[in-house]
Amino acid sequence: MASDVVTVEREIGGRTLSLETGRIAKLASGAVLARYGDSAVLAAVVRDKPREGLDFFPLTVDYREKTSAAGKFPGGFRKREGAPNEKEILTMRMIDRPIRPLFPDGFVDEVLIQVFVMSHDGENDTDVLAATAASAALALSDAPFEGPTATVRVARVHTDDGTRFVINPTITQMEYSDLDLVLAGHKDGVNMIEVGAAEVSEGVVLDAMKFGYEHIRATLDLINQLASRAGKAKRAGDSVLPTPEITGEVKRLAERDLLEARRIKGKSDRNTRVDELRKGLLDTHFAPKGDGDYNAYAESVKRRAMAKEAFKRLEESLTRRLIVEQNSRADGRGPRDIRPIECEVGVFARTHGSAFFQRGETQSLVSCTLGTGKDEQIIDGLIPEYSKKFTLHYNFPPFSTGEAKRITGPGRREIGHGALAERSLLGVLPSPDEFPYTIRVVSDITESNGSSSMASVCGGTLALMDAGVPIKAPVAGISVGRFTDEQGGRELFVTDIIGEEDFFGDMDFKVAGTREGITGIQLDLKVRGLNFDQIERTLEQARVGRLQILDIMGRTIEAPRSELSPYAPRIVTIRIDPEKIGKLIGPGGKMIRGLQDKWKVSIDVEDDGTVQVASADGPSLEGAKAEIEALCEEIKVGTIYTGKVVSTKDFGAFVEIAAGTDGMCHISELAEGYVKSVADVVRVGDTVKVKVINIDDQGRIKLSRKAALLEEAGKGGGGQPQSTEGSHR
Repeated sequence: MASDVVTVEREIGGRTLSLETGRIAKLASGAVLARYGDSAVLAAVVRDKPREGLDFFPLTVDYREKTSAAGKFPGGFRKREGAPNEKEILTMRMIDRPIRPLFPDGFVDEVLIQVFVMSHDGENDTDVLAATAASAALALSDAPFEGPTATVRVARVHTDDGTRFVINPTITQMEYSDLDLVLAGHKDGVNMIEVGAAEVSEGVVLDAMKFGYEHIRATLDLINQLASRAGKAKRAGDSVLPTPEITGEVKRLAERDLLEARRIKGKSDRNTRVDELRKGLLDTHFAPKGDGDYNAYAESVKRRAMAKEAFKRLEESLTRRLIVEQNSRADGRGPRDIRPIECEVGVFARTHGSAFFQRGETQSLVSCTLGTGKDEQIIDGLIPEYSKKFTLHYNFPPFSTGEAKRITGPGRREIGHGALAERSLLGVLPSPDEFPYTIRVVSDITESNGSSSMASVCGGTLALMDAGVPIKAPVAGISVGRFTDEQGGRELFVTDIIGEEDFFGDMDFKVAGTREGITGIQLDLKVRGLNFDQIERTLEQARVGRLQILDIMGRTIEAPRSELSPYAPRIVTIRIDPEKIGKLIGPGGKMIRGLQDKWKVSIDVEDDGTVQVASADGPSLEGAKAEIEALCEEIKVGTIYTGKVVSTKDFGAFVEIAAGTDGMCHISELAEGYVKSVADVVRVGDTVKVKVINIDDQGRIKLSRKAALLEEAGKGGGGQPQSTEGSHR
């Protein structure tokens, strides 16, 4: 068996990428164990016969991160991995998008790709490794995959020597990068892009893509070596393409009327007319035959299915012809025209921030909620647990497209669109030191006809500014499509595509950014790939479009509001000595719970001594802040405090000058002159002003009421001048 094992290796980015096949999962159509650093994934592909009546390619991609890969137990009661988390779903989409367009037109065989993370070293993340491994497994199988593809990540890391591009950066290196670019491609060009960035210029992003593509070529060479030694012969499958005879008949019967229908400007009216034409064609000329034998009936059903597919392809052909040859889009716009835009902020009274954004027939209602550290999302996976201070959730209810469908939880599409909008806004958010709030943005798509994720970016920006979040700059998003004629000799790039232009076009290239640079990109392709000239042209067209949108948004709200909503919590940040954290928390949390109950506030304490106090009530917030500062401050000689007498003895009184901290005021220091009895001057419960006159080696604090009175009267007092630091109340 060992002789059947094939392994190929190559250094990529200073680490060895290893691809192995022939030992594990031998019953799969193709299987690869990929290693990079100490991370490893197993990718397996299975191909099966198509389901009856299927008219689309049923590719299924599954990616799972086993916690054992990082030496961890799963969370929860059952201690077993459950439904895929958001990271896993986003990786499934990342694997699917570059692979799906590279299967033959009309191919409908079942293809399942499963990728398991078997080892994770905590530095080399496995998402891009999984995408490359899946492509390698397909290259080994007999499926007619027109790849392979390879996927890489590119960062722009800032060092003392300047900035440099890094291929497949480690998790640590990503902390010093202002660019997170995931790039997939094949021998003919790029076919998938994802970007999250902090206002990086178009030129830098393009240079990063070129840098990444050179390493894609190196990875492709490695996959081809593996396939040449262990790959199976490719085998075509059944096709659902209509015959030339049916294609010609549908064209003859429907072309003229369908061309007129495609010129109707309203989405609803246009779709209604197209549906009528399709139904009339199928019912009149391709009706099932129920009066013959079964074979005749089955043949008529097959012809009807082919006619339906031929009608769809005719509609696509006419749409492309109108756009490329006549510059005529379905809604009457020119290639670079953006649909009418309407913006509004402060839509709802009790949200912390809200906005309405409409572009053509795409509409988003967005709300922004500000919270405290207790509202952060804890992310637990293969890398060490961390908390998210910003989350954007995207909802796509059925009524947004006029459909009556089951209402379910967010699917892969909703999670993917939300993640794109989230990372497009992440680069302009203030740091936690500047704005310590946890932020949640929710975009509800209430009407949809193209680029609802980009509407979520625009609406999200407006809602953040309405909430008073001090973002660095407004962000807008726009989508650019591409159309070619039937010969492929002419191409046209169109701005702000609608839903059917996405459906019938070659690409959906979404770009979000500020006036200064790009913050997010997502490219979905239906054709083989793009070259860098086409990418550069698209980025420039998108830049012009987003500047137009930013101008319109700026007329609604120019900058973040200076004041937060009265319904938002107020947060103050206090820095205390980390050694005083135990004192603030108290035995069993008694002290911190008492402060929260007393002042009706929320208190979060970090290990570095950062304390955040939150409350919707200003006086309560200030009271809690003052008490925490007094509790945790360093007691200094010469400082005057207002304290409470907690006990008396014959020789003096004990005064609590801060919560949990008291000192002794000797009877001789209670007042000027002779004091016969402590009770003649103070009693338990009295509030008095005292001055710290000494702290001995054991930390015992000596106080003087006499010195405090003398200093207040302007007579000195034998001590140091009064310090305002630590003085309170």
